[in-house]
Amino acid sequence: MQNKSIITKTYLDRRLSVAPMMDWTDRHCRYLHRLLSRHTLLYTEMVTAQAVIHGDRERLLGFDAAEHPVALQLGGSEPAALAEAVRIACDFGYDEINLNVGCPSDRVQSGTFGAVLMEHPALVADCVGAMIAASAGAEITVKCRIGVDDQEPREILPAFLETVSAAGVGSFAIHARKAWLQGLSPKQNRDIPPLDYPLVLEMKTAFPALEIVVNGGIASLDQAEAFLAQGLDGVMIGRAAYHDPCSVLLEADARIFGGPGGRTAEAVVSDMLPYIEAHLAGGGRLNQITRHMLGMFTGLAGARHWRRVLSERSHQAGAGPEVVEDALYAMQTVQNLQAIGK
Repeated sequence: MQNKSIITKTYLDRRLSVAPMMDWTDRHCRYLHRLLSRHTLLYTEMVTAQAVIHGDRERLLGFDAAEHPVALQLGGSEPAALAEAVRIACDFGYDEINLNVGCPSDRVQSGTFGAVLMEHPALVADCVGAMIAASAGAEITVKCRIGVDDQEPREILPAFLETVSAAGVGSFAIHARKAWLQGLSPKQNRDIPPLDYPLVLEMKTAFPALEIVVNGGIASLDQAEAFLAQGLDGVMIGRAAYHDPCSVLLEADARIFGGPGGRTAEAVVSDMLPYIEAHLAGGGRLNQITRHMLGMFTGLAGARHWRRVLSERSHQAGAGPEVVEDALYAMQTVQNLQAIGK
């Protein structure tokens, strides 16, 4: 395997990141995750380049300064449009802008972007080259699959990395599954194609100058630490970080980044209250935030009561921070009763 990639520099600490997830990693989710971990890199949902150019930019791109380090994921396959979207996004202050070369949905395929771009590495190189030229401070990266459909990953993945890195990209997040563009739904594409972690590790050996981040099926900090110990530059966790954020993020600063830890989930919930108040004062609704908080106490006594109060009351007219406080009290009551043996 020949390695002809140019040496590129990367600037962000990507030892741990939360994957971009449609309908999940919006600005409220990211604010919560930032309270859980100061250093984990956070990604937006995928936004198409055309939406950035023609849509409501504040709604699509706006974020709280507390979210840094934060990365925008773009979808598209037209170099000029992606370059314009990068110029717009850089004005918002993103630390990274990532090109989606992994989403397998029919809607994305019809626009000739996402995972289908694995079949067009030269086009991807043109896209990222235009994005790099347009960027004013944000690092340009790529998130990809190991292949699509009948492609042989051990043949096409190194060729893809070589071609795209030659255009100037130094960091790749690799979802260690193929994407099947026909016959599997996006949900099935997250579970059914087998994981090939050894191939991702091989790519780091073959391309030592590149930053290689592994993604797909990773559910714990134990797994993340194991991948880092094997020489990968970073680990990207998706669904587990959303459904059970405390187990993944609460200890991340201490275990992955060597920083201080010791925060509690209850303290994070308390720190969310001023953010919730500001959101409501601006005309927002409580459930736009609390839907991301349902998994905060997964696996703990009283977690069902926490979820029930939030689910039943957050959507009601006039619902405010007191709903979150009541949910916390309901959970803690169960825990206190268990502690005294009742």
